[in-house]
Amino acid sequence: MAAISAQLASFKSFSSLLNDNKCSRFRCQIKSFENQHSNWSVEFLSGKESVHLIRNSSPSISMAASVAGSAAKPAKKVCLFYCSETEVLAKRIAAESDAIELRSINWRTFEDGFPNLFIPNAHGIRGQNVAFLASFSSPAVIFEQLSVIYALPKLFVSSFTLVLPFFPTGTSERMEDEGDVATAFTLARILSHIPTSRGGPTSLVTFDIHALQERFYFGDTILPCFESGIPLLKNRLQKLPDSDKISIAFPDDGAWKRFHKQLQHFPTIVCNKVRIGDQRIVRIKEGDATGRHVVIVDDLVQSGGTLIECQKVLAANGATKISAYVTHGIFPKSSWQRFEHDNGGIACAFTIAF
Repeated sequence: MAAISAQLASFKSFSSLLNDNKCSRFRCQIKSFENQHSNWSVEFLSGKESVHLIRNSSPSISMAASVAGSAAKPAKKVCLFYCSETEVLAKRIAAESDAIELRSINWRTFEDGFPNLFIPNAHGIRGQNVAFLASFSSPAVIFEQLSVIYALPKLFVSSFTLVLPFFPTGTSERMEDEGDVATAFTLARILSHIPTSRGGPTSLVTFDIHALQERFYFGDTILPCFESGIPLLKNRLQKLPDSDKISIAFPDDGAWKRFHKQLQHFPTIVCNKVRIGDQRIVRIKEGDATGRHVVIVDDLVQSGGTLIECQKVLAANGATKISAYVTHGIFPKSSWQRFEHDNGGIACAFTIAF
């Protein structure tokens, strides 16, 4: 209270100013008195000797009320459609949130093999936020899914999001010889022409696209959002009992450019391929694998040949344990079978992270 009295005495020194005709009101604000954190205002009125202390509402309380009000608002509902290949994943996603409502599509074909598709209860998604979980795993399924993807935004939906975990033509992003066709650009152009919904352009979500510059292959009528599975990997690695002995190995310079900034707090090893005669041999370009648990990181794996060659050279250079992480395991022609047996100590943890 002594502190308050001192403050009030200083305010009374302005009484002569307050009696001036030019000044009829004086008001200031005190944030706190000693250890009291209440928000006060001090007010003098002209012609009065009394001092009015006015306690204002606490900002923290106001903020809490605002947050509580926001929390009370219902979560935005999303109608999630899926194809046959993503049905299991879609059900797992819907189980994580009450705000996601699964919607099915009748995937049928005519006798000639062309799609015969139907979206049940199309009127029921008007004004809703709609998403489609796609899988362009082969050219054979792309056309039927594109037909649905083009149809959904035109059903008067509030917004439309396309979740395409794997952008399949991402590795064909450049031309090295005249006549090469960059199919990554082709697919990006096709997706860029998805009709707009009531809420505007389609949002495209994809994970660990092969090259970040492919963002510029998309037109202005689609909003690409590039996500990554690397945060999931980091979370897993930090929980391992030997997390202090982990090094990250990149199979080539491309993988290093793509991921090294996200994994820079780990010691890194960079491998590269050199051609000797008719053979391409993997060597360690920089880094030390001695006594380390080395985790090979890349965006995708096809046949797995490069990973196996990296494992061999890392083991030969003193790595005590070798694992591998890729976001997209393609494994054409059942090439995953190469990893069913022990390849000289490799412990593969191929993970589709989305």
